[in-house]
Amino acid sequence: MFGTRRTGLRAALFAVPLVLAVLGSAAAPAGAAPRTVTSLTCRGQGVDPDARVRYRTEAVVHASLNTVWKVQTDVARWPSWQGAVTSAERLDHGPFRTGSAFHWTTPVPPNPATPATSLDITSTVQQVRHGSCIRWTGPATGEGLHIDGVHVWNFTKVRGGVLVRTEETHTGPQVDADVPAATEILRTGLDAWLRDLKNAAEARTADHRS
Repeated sequence: MFGTRRTGLRAALFAVPLVLAVLGSAAAPAGAAPRTVTSLTCRGQGVDPDARVRYRTEAVVHASLNTVWKVQTDVARWPSWQGAVTSAERLDHGPFRTGSAFHWTTPVPPNPATPATSLDITSTVQQVRHGSCIRWTGPATGEGLHIDGVHVWNFTKVRGGVLVRTEETHTGPQVDADVPAATEILRTGLDAWLRDLKNAAEARTADHRS
């Protein structure tokens, strides 16, 4: 019954991996108590508690906190290290702060559910603590596709680098229509973002050492 819908959703969302992130929870063994995972926060605010589509992941980046922070918050340079971002621009000037907004785009090819389009995302920083955390929200829209997202990033100094943790939730008719498919696609997307951030920050560190 959901075959056509699932195919269309999968084709559309695979093309926008950076926007999509879901928390995929493994089933607990029979008789085991459910595992409680505390959501990430920034200044006391976290992701959408009612969203069915969510993902959380983390990685250690072998670079300084200053380098990781600069790579992540220099939005205009996102296309230089994130292959799926076709354009990105700050809508304000000065330091990355509460109220900062940015617009970025990524292409979506044609599929059974929607025609070829460009997904437009406008994100607004709701909370930020320099060098520690960021929380932004905003809609992602394209022809036949709408997602409302909340994204939290945490940065913690550890031995040898920075532990970067991130969590994101999404709501919208297309993702809510097939949560399992969206969960897998969004997991792949946020893992890719974190991997690209790690590669970019570590490459910048290597360049400075050479």
